[in-house]
Order: sequence, then structure tokens, then C-alpha cells
Amino acid sequence: MPTRRLWTCPRCQRSFTRPGQTHSCGRHSVAALLQRRPRAIVELYRGFVRRARTVGPVRLAPARTRIGLQNRRIFAAVNRLADDPVDVHLVTSRRLRGRRFRRVDALAPDCFVHHVRIASPAELDMELLAWLRLAYAWGLGSEGVHPPPGRSR
Repeated sequence: MPTRRLWTCPRCQRSFTRPGQTHSCGRHSVAALLQRRPRAIVELYRGFVRRARTVGPVRLAPARTRIGLQNRRIFAAVNRLADDPVDVHLVTSRRLRGRRFRRVDALAPDCFVHHVRIASPAELDMELLAWLRLAYAWGLGSEGVHPPPGRSR
């Protein structure tokens, strides 16, 4: 599959697949977003990122209120780092089924955002890894990717 060149915002230096992509432009850092967060929450965030990096190379894309995980496109994000469970989302080309999804938003026929809360390290499990694999493939623009058999269907 030919790879198109990414567009980089001249102001904040973030990379996007579409020129002029709307975003909350600014220079943000992971360190600033993690500052003054409870240690348990930071560890869940780090565990989520480590799990995603087992699938392939991941670039962190911090924004004003969240930290995106990006290969070509942002395929997952940590949306909320508070005292409660860590709120994440994963983007796939089709709707997945699972009791752990709080909500699934259909943004386009091939773009589904799955919202999950992670409350403990035990929830960084094989089921989450299967979802991350699908999301990672979506981020690359891979077609025809299907989940392994199990609860992800």
C-alpha cells in the first residue's frame, strides 16, 4: 500500500493525514498532562501505552486535554487522567462488541470510536490487546483486518 506523506502543522508540529486538519493547536507535553496525577493513574496510563507499543511503533500526540497514540493516524487516546478510572478510546473500521465498552460512536461507515475505562492493571489484558491490534491497523489504513476469535466480535 503506498504511503502518503503526512502534513505537519507549522505552529505546533503535530502530524496529520490531511492538510489543514483541524485540531487544538498548541505545544502540549505528556509530562504536563501527567503532572500532579495520582501514581496509580499514571501507572495505568503507562501500562496502556506499553500494551499499545507491543503492537508496533507508537508516537505520542499530546493535546490540550488528552494524549493520542498515533502510527499514521491517531488510533487510540487516553482522554481523561483523573482520580477515577483512566478513560481511553480506540478507533476501528467496524463496530466491536464487548461489555467493557461504555459507548461506541459511529463517525463514518468505517470509523467507530470505542470508549473504555481502565480501572486496574488486570484490565490491560488480552482482550484489550486484541482491540489495540485492530485500532493500530485502522491507524495505518490497513484493510481487511479481522479480530481473533473470542469476545472481540
